[in-house]
Amino acid sequence: MEPAGEVLERHAVAVRGGRIEAILPAEAARKRFAQYPAFALPEHALIPGFVNAHTHAAMTLMRGIADDRALMRWLQEHIWPAEAKHISPQFVTDGTLLACAEMLRGGTTCFNDMYYFPEAALQAALAANMRACLGAIVIDFPSAYAADPDDYLRKGLALRDRYADRPLLSFCLAPHAPYTVSDQSFAKVAKLAAELDLPVHIHVHETADEVSRSELEHGARPLERLQRLGLLGPGFIAVHAVHVSDAEIALLARHGCSVVHCPSSNLKLASGFAPVAALIGEGVNLALGTDGAASNNRLDMFQEMRTAALLAKAVARDAEAMPAQVALRAATLGGAAALGLESSIGSIVVGKQADFAAIDLSGPELKPCYDVTSHLVYAAGREQVSHVWVAGRLVMRDRVLQQPVFADLDRRCEMWQSALSSNSDIRP
Repeated sequence: MEPAGEVLERHAVAVRGGRIEAILPAEAARKRFAQYPAFALPEHALIPGFVNAHTHAAMTLMRGIADDRALMRWLQEHIWPAEAKHISPQFVTDGTLLACAEMLRGGTTCFNDMYYFPEAALQAALAANMRACLGAIVIDFPSAYAADPDDYLRKGLALRDRYADRPLLSFCLAPHAPYTVSDQSFAKVAKLAAELDLPVHIHVHETADEVSRSELEHGARPLERLQRLGLLGPGFIAVHAVHVSDAEIALLARHGCSVVHCPSSNLKLASGFAPVAALIGEGVNLALGTDGAASNNRLDMFQEMRTAALLAKAVARDAEAMPAQVALRAATLGGAAALGLESSIGSIVVGKQADFAAIDLSGPELKPCYDVTSHLVYAAGREQVSHVWVAGRLVMRDRVLQQPVFADLDRRCEMWQSALSSNSDIRP
């Protein structure tokens, strides 16, 4: 990914202490690092691990619940009632483990999460040996996790303080959305983000209704309101950003904000088409996210790359609107930059963390191969991911996850399926 567009053929990557020690021709590597254990993957592409820049990982246990409904009906009539009855640390642990298993099998090595009981998600990520950015969620109504916005913030920041030294973990502030967070709460988030140098991860301009509601209740569109409250800046992560004007795109660019594009979720919830070409054109850092499996229903970054690239072309009526290289960057280095982790992950560069996915390019569905980047975006899928490393540790080998924590996952998922299936609020 750095420099952009460069593909090294018949090369090797040497790893030491979880970091990239050298990148050199394979023949030279065999001589220089003869004492190192070696993986020979001659028909593979080695890529930076994907960064899923927006998830609600625990909601993987709600995959397929109340499908084919508009966003607010889906939330108010189905998701929020189900969460009120079932949300708990164990729910979040099991749901996040399920998400980690799916993401690792698809080449994702880092995810940015926003959900209740973030410590349970944190423990699941550590057990999976997966890199995670944990959001200190803020929302203006009580839950089983916290009583009020101050309680959400207090618990989230205490978690950050306890685990700040863990190398696979980072943290952000995660106010849910403009329609669920008050000005007073946003002001506190802005103050803390500035004091602690934390990113701010928020759903914004997802639907036309959200924008109209903000104009009616606050006399301003959501981004204008958030700018007024001091939220915009290089650490601001705008998730969805579907209904943004040219002036708002320029505003995001001027403040150095990032946008996380979630094309599959936007399509499924009929939220609209994000102006990706315009965002790229203004220089806004673009990342990709799956959103939760309840609104996607896959945590599949290959699918997000392909969908994002195809949609961008159709919306802009320009086949060059989002080339394959730009889509691949959004799924890797763009996500790392959004989380403030671009100096550590997102590209295969000496000194960075050894987070990789190996993609098997053999087989008739990927032959012939004239352009490997094009293949990764338009032809390959998560089923071609054979090996995954996080911080130099092999976490998946020949499509088999190596962590013992996943051994009992099927039984736990069946338990939750039984519990949620008995909930009348989630039936069609």
